[in-house]
Parts: sequence; C-alpha cells; structure tokens
Amino acid sequence: MAADPEIARETRRSARVDAMHERLRRIVPGGCHTYAKGDDQFPETAPPLIERGHGCRAWDPDGNEYIEYGMGLRSVTLGHGFEPVVRAALSALGKGSNFSRPTPVELECAESFLQAVPTAEMVKFCKDGSHAVDGAVRLARAFTGRDLVAICGDHPFFSTSDWFIGTTPMNAGIPAATMRQVVKFAYNDLDSLGMLFAKHPGAIACVVMEPARIEEPLPGYLASVREQAHAHGALLVFDEMITGFRWHLHGAQHLYGVTPDLSAFGKGMANGFSVSALAGRRDVMELGGCDHARERVFLLSTTHGAETHELAAAIATMRFYRDHPVVDTLHARGAQLRKGLERAAASHGVAGRFEVVGRDCNLLFVTRDASGQPSQAFRTLFMQEMIRGGVIAPSFVVSYSHSESDVERTVGAADAALAIYRRALDEGVEHHVQGRHVKPVFRRFA
Repeated sequence: MAADPEIARETRRSARVDAMHERLRRIVPGGCHTYAKGDDQFPETAPPLIERGHGCRAWDPDGNEYIEYGMGLRSVTLGHGFEPVVRAALSALGKGSNFSRPTPVELECAESFLQAVPTAEMVKFCKDGSHAVDGAVRLARAFTGRDLVAICGDHPFFSTSDWFIGTTPMNAGIPAATMRQVVKFAYNDLDSLGMLFAKHPGAIACVVMEPARIEEPLPGYLASVREQAHAHGALLVFDEMITGFRWHLHGAQHLYGVTPDLSAFGKGMANGFSVSALAGRRDVMELGGCDHARERVFLLSTTHGAETHELAAAIATMRFYRDHPVVDTLHARGAQLRKGLERAAASHGVAGRFEVVGRDCNLLFVTRDASGQPSQAFRTLFMQEMIRGGVIAPSFVVSYSHSESDVERTVGAADAALAIYRRALDEGVEHHVQGRHVKPVFRRFA
C-alpha cells in the first residue's frame, strides 16, 4: 500500500518555532514537563511543539497536520477537544473551580466512578497516577505495619516518588535506605514472588503491579498472586493507569475476575484532564479518613485534587464510556491497525525485525536490527519515516476518534516507512537516520 498523498509530504519548519523550542529548553529542565515528551524520545524531524488538536489530529505551530497515536501519553482516549467533555468542563469552570469546602460534583464523580468500577468500595481523587499509587503504598504500609514493597520488575513505571525511582537507573538523589525498601518479582512467574516472601518473612506490605501490559496474565496467575499476598499478610495493589477504561469500562480487574485490595486509575478517566483515583476496600481506604479508631494516615491531600471542571470532565468521560461502545471501538481500530502493520511488515520482509505487540487497544511496536537485537536506532528511523508520512507514533495506541480511514492512512505511511526500514537493514541504519538516536527515559547519564 502506498503512502496517502494527503499526509505524505515534507513538513514546514520555521525559525520562529525552532526559537520557541530553544527558549523552552533554556527555562524548563528537559524542555518539557514529563520525560516521555522529551527531545530524546523523538527523532530530530519530529515537530518540536504541538499547538492544537482535534479528534486524532494534531497541528504544530507551523500548521503541519499529523495523525497522532498514544495521545497525551495514552490519557486522551476519546479524542482531542472532545465536545461533550469540553462542554462539561467549561460549564463547571464558569461557576468557580476551587472552594474552601467540598462540592456536589465531588459526590457525583465519586458515585460515577464507583458505578464504573464496582469492585471498589471507596475512592479518593488526585491529579496524577504517581500520587494515587503513592497513596496505595502508604495505606498498605499503615494497614500492615510493614515497610517493604514488592513491585513487578517487568512493568516500567509506578511513581515519580523516591520509593520507585530508586529502583531505576535514574536514581540520583535517592537515599540508599529508601532503595532498600523495594524488591522486585517477575510477571507471570509466581515462584519469583514466592521467593520474595520467603526471603522477607512478615516484612512485605504490598504487591504492586499492572494486571497486564504487553503480556497477558497466564490462566489463574493474578488470582494466585492475590492468594499468595494474602497468605503472607500483604495487600495486592493494581496499577490500572493504562488498563483502566481501556481494557474494560470496569477495569482489567473485572475483565480478569480478580479484585485487588487497592487500585489506581488515571489515564483515560477524564480524556486528558488531570484526574486520577485511588480506590479499594473500605477497611483499608478509611484509614485515610476520620471514621475509625486507628492511627490516622495522611493519605492524599491536594489543593487542586478536586477542581470542579476536571471532575466534571471525568464524569462526562465516564458517562460517554457508559453510553457508547468506546472500549469495543478501541479494540476494533487496534485490530485493524495491527493487521495492516503486520501485512506491511511481511510485504517488505521485515516481520522478524519490526513487531507489533500488546493488546489491540494498546498497541506498541518493537524495532530490531539485522542481528535481531532491540534497536533504538531503528526505532528512530521508523518514527522519523512515520513523521515524514504525517503520523506521530511513539506507539500505536488508538483513541475513539481514530476512524477506519485514519488507520488506513497510517498503514500507508507505515508501508512507506518499512520500505526504508528494509533498505536500512541491508545498507546500514546510519545511512538513513537523520541526526541523533532516541534513548530510553531511564538511563543514568544524558
């Protein structure tokens, strides 16, 4: 399939936008406010700034148009500027965004969330996934009276806080004592978790993991993790930042039939607005309140945690999920995209070097060099050529706004990109990449 002429074009790149980008880099460390959006995550041909979006399209300040994937780090599940969500947020904002006492919208959002995630008994809102998972860890430690946290080492990110960042190669500034408080186990490997409990008897407060990511859980695995945690007096925490509202409206915990003690939701909950949620068992969650006789837990207390317009956006998003086949559409578009990408890879003889992985609603891609090793250079090349074809694709995570024709245009751009990929395998990738290579976020040095 040839690249669509509507999106296969040379982009305009003005000195004005380059200057704006450089000014941003001078006054904001890393040039952005989350590492996943940094220059080191994209080829040099990527638009340095995005100015606006609509649906699954995005425009840079020079007016170049792109089909975008993984929008808002997978948080924009419905689409940019999605009218029902924007309308709800604007209506709330006109009445004031923050007050000295709770608002009715907090009750409405909490009830809406617990209807959407019926396995939870209580919920508390905050702004990002990190704080929600932090709250779960703090509750688990208080509830169990233990310090150690067992995390799934195959899952890349849980929090910006010291307890997790200390486990990564980017751990400068983290006290050594904090690093010793976290231990790791492998996904789909029950024995590796059992070994941790055996090595640290009576010391592990909780098991923190995503219910699924690229790899699906083996039959009975998640239930066995819960049983093993409970047998050793620990709590089970599911990080549903990605799986929640994407795997299933009721969360992956409903899909897999395993209810954790605590869970954290965020991405997809409010279509890009900054709302996240910590939810779970009443007897654990209530430690963060005042209706108990135990020692109090400073759980989540944020000035902006319940801003009215953002909770209104969450209500509107969850209502749209309830009334429309959002999750079914995400899976259908992803399946269409996977089929097209795999067909294009096979046609260019690169199927063993370029792979599409993950659930249809959450597609990622793996790039390998001629020897079959994972390659950041080939990732750079593929993203570079997709941008040339009018597609921003750090992943292939779809939104509800991606139409069948958007997917076909994407497959056309990928077909052209994989033709270059084939040449790079034969001739050397260094002859085709423009500029530096992309790098992993978690690395010790720049």
